[in-house]
Amino acid sequence: MNAPSVDLNPRLRLVASISLLALIVLCIAWETVLAPLRPGSLLALKALPLLLPLRGVLRGNLYTYQWASMLILLYFMEGVVRATTDPAPSAHVAWAEVALTTVFFWCAILYVRPAKRAAQAARKAAKAADKQAG
Repeated sequence: MNAPSVDLNPRLRLVASISLLALIVLCIAWETVLAPLRPGSLLALKALPLLLPLRGVLRGNLYTYQWASMLILLYFMEGVVRATTDPAPSAHVAWAEVALTTVFFWCAILYVRPAKRAAQAARKAAKAADKQAG
């Protein structure tokens, strides 16, 4: 059975891509220049997991959007914790992280949503066709 054809929103894809790229840059800048916890700290490496979904997000791969939306929640949690516990310069950057992760999360969810609905409708139609045939 062929996958149903759906129109996915290119704006959501663009905004998700931009927010992911901005989050990668922010994570690196945060721990190296803006408000590092310790000079020479390796915390900038926390941006590495964000590189894993980058190619799929840029290409609009639905599966990548699904698991990246779960990965991004780790960065959301870090942002909330550090925004409420770190001193001023770091706390402001943490709120920026919270904003970027929220934007990415909602864009990813809304980007994938039409395809999920179409797949669900196709499964229901196939199930109904099987019932009629059998």
